[in-house]
Amino acid sequence: MRINPVLEQLGGYPIATIQMRARERRDAGLPLIDFSIGDPREPTPEFIRTALVDAVGEVSQYPTAAGLAEFRQAVAGYLERRFDVAVDPDHQILPSAGSKEAIFSTPFVFVDRDAGDLVVYPTPGYPVYERGARFAGAAVHRVVLEGDFVLRAGDIPPSVWERARLVWTCSPHNPSGAVTPAGDLAELYATARSSDTLLLADECYVDVYDEDAYPDGPASMLQIAGPAAEGLLVYLSLSKRSGMTGYRSGAVVGDREAIAALKALRSTTGTIPPEFVQAAAVAAWSDDVHVQERRAIFSEKRRILRRAFERIGFEVVASRAGLYLWVVVDDDLAVTDRLLDHGIVVSPGRFFGPGGEGYIRLALVPTVDECATAAEQLVALLG
Repeated sequence: MRINPVLEQLGGYPIATIQMRARERRDAGLPLIDFSIGDPREPTPEFIRTALVDAVGEVSQYPTAAGLAEFRQAVAGYLERRFDVAVDPDHQILPSAGSKEAIFSTPFVFVDRDAGDLVVYPTPGYPVYERGARFAGAAVHRVVLEGDFVLRAGDIPPSVWERARLVWTCSPHNPSGAVTPAGDLAELYATARSSDTLLLADECYVDVYDEDAYPDGPASMLQIAGPAAEGLLVYLSLSKRSGMTGYRSGAVVGDREAIAALKALRSTTGTIPPEFVQAAAVAAWSDDVHVQERRAIFSEKRRILRRAFERIGFEVVASRAGLYLWVVVDDDLAVTDRLLDHGIVVSPGRFFGPGGEGYIRLALVPTVDECATAAEQLVALLG
């Protein structure tokens, strides 16, 4: 059987090997605390679940690519409350089946494989940036992050900016949790506009942060670009913000011409969330109280784990926003193996691409009590 060579070149997700070993331990009845996958376990708020159930009609029909008007209005309302940015809900917002599929499919809209279009993305980072670009036939350019793990315009050479069709940025950053300062966001946007590059901002973690570190929350690229968002697409998600990973619900916001092009593709592929999921999303985007409550829980988990690593002298880099702790170690594979042997599952940094070697990532998904138990074990095993 013939298979797309890109699939063979990229292979499977490396984290699958860790998950397989974790499953074997779980099946054997051994204790396990899993920090590897960013899939929080806190219950989805009841009012969101109720909104979904109430929206399941007697007759089921296809959703439209544009999505429900109520959905687009709810996202627009959120953006105005959170960032003081007023966008046009009719022409600047699309629903997505989570952020992953939207991130993956975006290059199919804007890349001309015959023109040698270039897609730029940071590494370590979300593997889907590269995967979507490669499947769309684009050339790729990795920007290896280090130090504070913030992508800046100057990290991309002028010759690359000239060729770049798309540039991905992520703040708060996965896997490090680094937040890009507003000044650096502005420089990225200005450089992208001057080079006629479409800037793609992954802001799926923008509502997960320590409030003492970011009293007003991390900035959005929409605040830099303004309501027209020319040359910009921003990717939002309810997965971590509202505990809706299994709902697969997100939104793409930005340049109206780019949104129209995305809508045309999505009409072809049918990757549109069901309307009952959109109804649940309307409830989620319209409420901020549950987000603050969830944020406090994640901050407590982060505090417990950060304190454990500080006790044993391990540096935690950034990690004051997003869903993860990014920790410096000597050998990320060796530390991952050692912890897994004792029932603590983490992700080696190299699984997120070049530049991740020598780090481990912990997703803040176990309960607060489990984090406290793991903290004691981390001190015992690594201290």
